[in-house]
Parts: sequence; C-alpha cells; structure tokens
Amino acid sequence: MKFLDPKYIVVGNSSDDPFAIDVAYGMGQLEDVADKISMKRFANTEFCPRFISDEGDFHEIGNKMKGKSVIIVSASSLGMSRQSLAMRTFMIARAAKENGANEVILVEPDLFYSAQDRGPRPELGDPDLDRNKKDLKKFDGQPFTAKLYAELLKMSGVDAVLTVHNHSKSVKKMFTEVFGGRYYDLIPYEIYVDYFLNSDIVNYGDQGEGLALCAPDKGAREFVLKMFERLGLTKAKFVLLDKERTGERQVEIKLHAESETTFEDIQGHDIILFDDMVRTGSTVVKSCQFLKQINPGRTVFAVSHFYASEEGRVKMANTAIDEILTLNTIPTILNRDVQGRLRKKLVVLKIENWLAKNLCRILEIERPDSAEDSLYQIDMSSKNARWKRKIYLSEQLKSLND
Repeated sequence: MKFLDPKYIVVGNSSDDPFAIDVAYGMGQLEDVADKISMKRFANTEFCPRFISDEGDFHEIGNKMKGKSVIIVSASSLGMSRQSLAMRTFMIARAAKENGANEVILVEPDLFYSAQDRGPRPELGDPDLDRNKKDLKKFDGQPFTAKLYAELLKMSGVDAVLTVHNHSKSVKKMFTEVFGGRYYDLIPYEIYVDYFLNSDIVNYGDQGEGLALCAPDKGAREFVLKMFERLGLTKAKFVLLDKERTGERQVEIKLHAESETTFEDIQGHDIILFDDMVRTGSTVVKSCQFLKQINPGRTVFAVSHFYASEEGRVKMANTAIDEILTLNTIPTILNRDVQGRLRKKLVVLKIENWLAKNLCRILEIERPDSAEDSLYQIDMSSKNARWKRKIYLSEQLKSLND
C-alpha cells in the first residue's frame, strides 16, 4: 500500500478545515492535519503556528522540517475573514522555512485579493490594457493589492502558488513573475465536461443537437470555446453576449457583434451560461433574462467561484435561472443556510480529489493506491427537483425488480 511520501506535509490554515483534510487524504496523507501542526492562540489573540515534533527530542532543534515540502491548503471559512486566513498563511509558511523546510506550496482555490488586480496608475496592473481616466479613477487612492499579496507570500516563504480558474491576466502575469514561473492556474474543464456528459442537468441529442453554450462577455469567450471543443458535441451551438456596465450594480446585455450564433439559431435550446465567478448575480440574471426572450428549454448557470452573498441569493432566485452548478472553491457554499433559497436549484461539485490529483502531477508524486478515481463528489440538496426525480426513479426501479 503506497501513501504520501513523508517528505510532503499537507496542512490547512486551521486545524479542522475539512477542505484541507480532504485534499490531504486525496494525496495519501492519513495523519490528521491537527497531528502535523498546532494552531496556537495566545491570550492577547495573537496567532502562533507550531509544527509538531517529539517533545523529548532535543536534536536538531529548528531543523525538524529539513528536506520537507509543506503544502498549505487555504480556503475561505465562515469563521474567519480572508485577512485572518492570509496572515495565518504567512506565519505557517515562515514557520516551515525557519524550521528547515525545502519549499512551501500554497494551494488557494479562490486566490485571495486577485479581484484587486489593478492600481491607480497605468503601469499598476496589466500594461496591455488601454486604461482611460474613468478606469483609473475607480482605483484612485487604493493599492494594487494583488501584487502586495503575492510579494508578502513570497517574503513569508511561499515558493509556489496553485489556484483554480483565475480570470485575471494581470494576476497571472504578476504571480508568474513573483514566483519565477511556479504559478499554476488549474482550469476545471474536465470536471464540467464529465458532469454535463453524465448527468441530466441539460437535454440534447447525440451530437449536441438542442444545446447551446453561452459566454456572458468577451472575457469568457476563450474558456467557453474550449469547453465547446472538449465536450465534443459537434452540433451544439455557441453564443456570445456583450455587457455594458451602466452603474455599480447595473448592466445592459445584448448579443455580441462577433457572436457566431444568432438568437434564431438557438431558439428552444437548453443553454449553459459559463462564468468564472459570481458575487451579486446582477450580470448572470440579466443575461439569463435576456436569453429567455428566445424561449429556451433550460437555462443553466455554471460558475467556478460562488460568493453566496445575501444580495446574490435574492437575485439568483429569479426564475430566469433554472439551475446553478458551482465548484466548492469557496467551501462555505456547502452550508445549507448559506445556500438559502438557492438550495432548490444549486448543485455543488466538490473538487478536493481533483486538486489532490493535480498536485501529485505537478509535484511528480506517485498517487496512493487508495486514491479515488472520481474527479469530484456531488452535493445536492433534497430540495432540488432533479434529486427528487432521481430518488423517485430509483424507487420505481426497485419496485419493478421486487
């Protein structure tokens, strides 16, 4: 039986983080995260991590991590702010390095601060963008926080960063520079492809007849076209929308002039609209309402990072969206209270095993014999109509067999 090489240690930035525990197990680490590191908290509330060693062993004090690679799995939590989690990551990384670790790898599925990917001057952010005064003014007085975060991670001892479906070209360029090329942005194509081909969330013919994939804006075009290619459904359609922000929470939607498909081409089709992230839900709701004009079959929203704000829950309860498919890159979405009214049409794909698989590939680690082959685990509320239908059909089949 093969398990994780002991030179690799997987920890979270809290001792009972289920996401970190599942990634560790998927890599073959059977010891609990709490047995690897102690998350001390002093009476004055200051945090002090300590990698656990034999209290009676006085040899090589300060070098117990020599030759080891420490993997820190950091995911959002209901109990701690991102600021607190980031500070914990800095200190865990520094503790690893000051005790002799060879390297520290940060696994942060939803990379913190990456939405703050520009600053108030043209050179702060992606220099390829033509930034006018109106754009610059939005960032007037604030820092280029994404770069600060990258530099603080590097300074604390982090050597490589792995994340999932980050949309920002500015972040990719800057993190790649800061970490000397060791920035890995995993795009979950295979997860989405597997689910859409093997579930009943949408209906279509053998070659994709009756199915349309939709990009809400030009920024999502490349991702959706690659999804189209990987699905291999040659008769499916692709439609490109265009959005114009008319205010902080207002957007106007229309068919993009470069769209390869017209409304007439996708009338009556089931439509999957893809995006990397959702916060308030304004854009996706407007987009789905716009698509409803052509009387589609089902409108499904697929998103990698789901920020379940109260505003978002209210907006996305709109009947224009039939079902929402998301990953658990922000694990709080698994909480039924966080899902709120959306639990009736929300499906969450848990990606810890997929992350573990990719970590082993990137670090050239042989996966344990006990590792699961599945890319994801499905989490669906019993309130979801498809879950009810599945249970009903299962009971019907059982009664026929009896």
